[in-house]
Amino acid sequence: MPRFYRCAALGFFLLGAAALAAAEGTASLLEDYRRVTTQGKAVNRLEIDNDSLLLNRDDGFYSSGLRFTREHALREGSQITVFGWRLGQEFYTASDIKLTPPQIGPSNHPYAGWLYGGMFRETRREDGRQWRYGVDLGCLGPCAGGRWTQTRLHALLNQPLPQGWSTQVRDEFGVILYGAMTPLRWKLTSWLDAAPMLHGRLGNIHTDAGAGITVRAGQLPGFADATGLHGYLKLDARAVAWNASLQGGYFSSNNPRTVKPKRAVGEAELGLAWNSGPYGVTGAVVRRSTEIDALSNAQGAQTFVRLLFTYAP
Repeated sequence: MPRFYRCAALGFFLLGAAALAAAEGTASLLEDYRRVTTQGKAVNRLEIDNDSLLLNRDDGFYSSGLRFTREHALREGSQITVFGWRLGQEFYTASDIKLTPPQIGPSNHPYAGWLYGGMFRETRREDGRQWRYGVDLGCLGPCAGGRWTQTRLHALLNQPLPQGWSTQVRDEFGVILYGAMTPLRWKLTSWLDAAPMLHGRLGNIHTDAGAGITVRAGQLPGFADATGLHGYLKLDARAVAWNASLQGGYFSSNNPRTVKPKRAVGEAELGLAWNSGPYGVTGAVVRRSTEIDALSNAQGAQTFVRLLFTYAP
């Protein structure tokens, strides 16, 4: 795509973000932020995605993700308002990190790192409805530090070292505007419920839209607290317009390797969540269909572990 049209696309994206902020009302948003952060309850979340937690020694595709989130939540009647920020790093590799650059085939996943930070607002209703919107800013490519992080982590854990980071995608500054909503929640019994979800991202790193449903069973968390143990199954599907971990940054050129993304990607997450007082732990196994157009699910599907630790003093 000619650079003129790319710049025009980014301009429309920034105008859209500005319009969203204006619609919310800047003064009102800042006032809500001050009230929630000064009066609300602080919550810390650490989320880890990693395929090595399956006790194998073969990293591949979506190799690792680490996110720390700090939020403040304030209950006012039948609504909880949340403001928060997050920092994260994700990195992607070929199907086997032991492959050297000449051994990586043309349809394999490019090496890519994404380092980002952002802010968000979320609203939760007592009837189960909720919605969130936010923005992430970051860096794709060598500036994201994926090579440094993975190499040192594997050396520390005495695991095979990645061989292909010299072929990673080029540097690009990234902006992602995202949103998600749960329009309703069905409470089937006192121990079983289900909730659909819609979500989307727009930016030069990821642009996609999707829908899913989460079914929970067990000691279900209440509106303003979470105590007990429950299991859950989350099913999700998304349509992909742009994935920079596969295609390189939207405005970058001369990437060593890129591949065409699969336009429809599915995911299933099966997990167990426990909460008691200020502490919470969630463990899940995630199965994601192939994200590369040229690979079948037999060749390109991914399985990894997702862990979430929560502390709300």
